[in-house]
Amino acid sequence: MEIKNIIGETTEYDKKLKLEVKKPKSWCKSISAFANTLGGFLIFGISDDNQIVGLETPDKDAELISEIIKKRLNPIPEFKISFHTEDGNVVLIVQVFKGEETPYYYSGDGLLEAYVRIGNESVKASPIELKRLVLRGRNTTFDSQNSMYKVEDYAFSKLRERYKKWTGNSFDEKDLVSFGLATEDGYLTNAGALIADESPIRYSRIFCTRWNGLNKSGGTFDA
Repeated sequence: MEIKNIIGETTEYDKKLKLEVKKPKSWCKSISAFANTLGGFLIFGISDDNQIVGLETPDKDAELISEIIKKRLNPIPEFKISFHTEDGNVVLIVQVFKGEETPYYYSGDGLLEAYVRIGNESVKASPIELKRLVLRGRNTTFDSQNSMYKVEDYAFSKLRERYKKWTGNSFDEKDLVSFGLATEDGYLTNAGALIADESPIRYSRIFCTRWNGLNKSGGTFDA
């Protein structure tokens, strides 16, 4: 793995001059952010102006990095540590893979914090971002979550009218379940609650998109 390729071809990287054992949060937050976002590289032994200065004890640092990640990150993300030597200087490259069990938290000082990658920075996840990470980790979405509202208390006259116009068929009660708008035990999902005639979910909006074509890359976009 060439350092110049990582720095030159991707923004998903962070760098540290040296390993700060006593300040693990200073670099562990990047591990958390990479795992919670799209993955990335954390490089030890590079100065702020991208000069390779190397590490004095790269083998020991590699062991410490692995130990600290396993101790401070929960759950432990998938990562790989490799060495790169240039002009006698050895740097460590920690490749962090995009995680499937989000959110990946940093644990320390009595705090449990999740970070995300925004541009070239690792920032603490906002409440909304944290909720998205939780849903992603559960392999689900907000729309598919069950609501507290019963199907029998709400009407879908606008949906039925539009469905009839578009398909020529009547919209049956069983379609609410098959379309993911209700559960089999008679409760609306969040999607169903949003589409109901008098939606009980306030301060929300629905955005619809249509792609004219066989795929997103080849079709035109209508909002």
